[in-house]
Amino acid sequence: MTPILPRMLCVLSLAPCAVAMGHAQDMPGTASARFDQLDRNHDGRVTADEYNGKAVFAALDADRNYRLTLDELQAVLGPDRDGQLSAADRLRVADLNGNGELSQDEVSRFAQMRFHGLDSNRDERLDLAEFQRGFLQR
Repeated sequence: MTPILPRMLCVLSLAPCAVAMGHAQDMPGTASARFDQLDRNHDGRVTADEYNGKAVFAALDADRNYRLTLDELQAVLGPDRDGQLSAADRLRVADLNGNGELSQDEVSRFAQMRFHGLDSNRDERLDLAEFQRGFLQR
């Protein structure tokens, strides 16, 4: 694993919750509450479809211009917290083409990488324990 890959895996660790909630201020603070929001069919597992990068992008792209800016990312992630990457750091890591914005492809790629990084037993579904381990590592 390259040194930057762990950072890339956590780039959008909070973003999938925006799909279920719509507002950053409503984002629950616990892993289990976030897991419950992602688990749309309430089967106790989060699939790649439920952890969907395209849906994340649509939820984050507030002005619907097909580009995700630092302001849009900051609105979802909320204030910077000690020990976590700032919104600017997350954008910088995920911005593969270096244009200062994220495309749907960039967001989808990192959501997919994050999902696979969390899926420790490689069954293509996240259980709460897998999600919690990743939640603590963001």
